[in-house]
Amino acid sequence: MKKLLLVLSVISLVSFTSCKQNAAKKIEATNLTAAAERDASASKFPVMEFDKMEYDFGEIEKGKSVETNFSYTNTGDAPLVITNIQSSCGCTVPQNWSRDPLAPGETGQFTVQYNGSGTNKITKTITVTANTEKGKEVVKISAFVKPAETNS
Repeated sequence: MKKLLLVLSVISLVSFTSCKQNAAKKIEATNLTAAAERDASASKFPVMEFDKMEYDFGEIEKGKSVETNFSYTNTGDAPLVITNIQSSCGCTVPQNWSRDPLAPGETGQFTVQYNGSGTNKITKTITVTANTEKGKEVVKISAFVKPAETNS
C-alpha cells in the first residue's frame, strides 16, 4: 500500500511539473507586448481643469432665478466622460452638459441655475461625476439672498 501511494505521488508530481512547463511555453511575445501597452494606458486618466471653482452671484432678491456656466478643459491623457452632475439641493439645477467623450485638450461646459430660495448667505455644491482619477470633482455657487420687497 505504501509503495502504491508513493508511485501515485511521483506520477502526480511529474504531471503537475510538466503542465507548468507547457504553460510557460504557451506565452507569446505579442501577448506580452499587448498586455504591457494595456497596463500603461490604464494608468492614464483625464483631468478636469475648471475656469473657476466657485461663482458668487452677489446679492439677489429672494425668488429671482440666476444662472452661470462652468467651463472645463480636459488636460489629461485620456478622453473625459461625465456620467452625472448633481447639486446639493433641489434649488440648484445643473444642466446642458455633454455625455460624449471629451478628447484631451478639448473644452466643455455646463450651466447651473439657482432659483433664489433661502435667505441670507447661501452656498451650494455641484458634484461632477466623471472618469477622472478622483472620480468626483466639486464646484460651488454662492449668493446673498435678500428678502423680497413687499409693497405696503
